Amino acid sequence: MKILVMGAGKMGSFFVDLLSFDHEVAVLEKDARRLRFTYNCERFTSLDEVKAFKPQLVINAVTVKYTIAAFEEVLPFLPADCIISDIASVKTNLREFYERAGHPYVSTHPMFGPTFANLSQLSEENAIIIKEGDYMGCIFFKDLYQKLGLNIYEYTFEEHDKTVAYSLSIPFVSTFVFAAVMQHQDAPGTTFKRHMKIARGVLSEDDYLLQEVLFNPYTHDQVSQIRVELKELLEIIDNKDAEGMKAYLAKVRKNVHS
Repeated sequence: MKILVMGAGKMGSFFVDLLSFDHEVAVLEKDARRLRFTYNCERFTSLDEVKAFKPQLVINAVTVKYTIAAFEEVLPFLPADCIISDIASVKTNLREFYERAGHPYVSTHPMFGPTFANLSQLSEENAIIIKEGDYMGCIFFKDLYQKLGLNIYEYTFEEHDKTVAYSLSIPFVSTFVFAAVMQHQDAPGTTFKRHMKIARGVLSEDDYLLQEVLFNPYTHDQVSQIRVELKELLEIIDNKDAEGMKAYLAKVRKNVHS
């Protein structure tokens, strides 16, 4: 299959490396300096090259802020039957875009990233495939993700957004709160250092990505739960309620191990 990957960032390069030995792959990247780290593929910096390549599948791996803009720019240069796809962690407005784009499409979300995941060992990682997309496109990504050993889940766009609101917004907000109140430690403990590593990783993400995750319409109710739990925990601390603390720890341990 002739596959065009848009964007030669970390995830774009990952997909190029992953696909280039079994498919005819090209990567489109306006910043030619990023193309230095790609190999075994054609390297494009202009849309005219895309037109000549005639891809059968496009994987849009640009920064989430520009996902739709990048699609709109490349669409006039694609064959009519080319499947277009994204791997964005935020699907805001994508369903509406796909419905008017006039191309078969598939939307997926590898639930891992280069910040924390070991890209050579992904058997404990997950991927979501939006089941509203093109059948053959979904089959392609299902086969690809199975070869990586990923745990695959098929959701609608709405189910995906609800999942992201839970799985990303709560860790993000918890990390923000930790970072907001932390003070420099000359001799930090192991737990503090681990939290710091997570905080640095999360805060290295694109600001627009963090914003869009938190502006997800399902995020508010998830974040509100943090406020409820903090209120309960603060009351236990203020009252030095040993039995209350025991019960609270039992509750959270049950959540962690369930």
